Amino acid sequence: MKILFVCAGNTCRSCMAEALFNHLNNISHIKASSAGVAAVQGSKTTKNSAKVVEVNTGVNIANREAVQLTQEQVHNSDLILTMTYSIKNYLVGLFPDFKNKIYVINEYVGEEGEVSDPYGGDIAVYNNTFNSLKTYIDLLLLKLKEDTSN
Repeated sequence: MKILFVCAGNTCRSCMAEALFNHLNNISHIKASSAGVAAVQGSKTTKNSAKVVEVNTGVNIANREAVQLTQEQVHNSDLILTMTYSIKNYLVGLFPDFKNKIYVINEYVGEEGEVSDPYGGDIAVYNNTFNSLKTYIDLLLLKLKEDTSN
């Protein structure tokens, strides 16, 4: 199973979600990647995103380059989890044939709200976003384990 996390620029939320999911995941046939709907070619993970991920997981994503979302990624992913409803709605509009696999991460795990963009914030703002992602990814992993055991 391939999970794709999607945000705007793929330098904060979605790359943190990818790193965190792959760090915590112990379901052998599931792997996550990430992309952005407006990624800037050559941009890298923000310093604060990289710092928060490394402190909390030991994973270094400091040199990771942002990935622009492609139709191929959408087609090849089994589950697409966005950070906001606006990004979800944008993707459903672009890829209506794949609307049944596109969700806001909060929506998919039964929670309210969206994952706020920490871009430009201080380390505390990034920590808050990371902690939110951790909560949702923990719930996601529980849901995936339940789904694979049935």
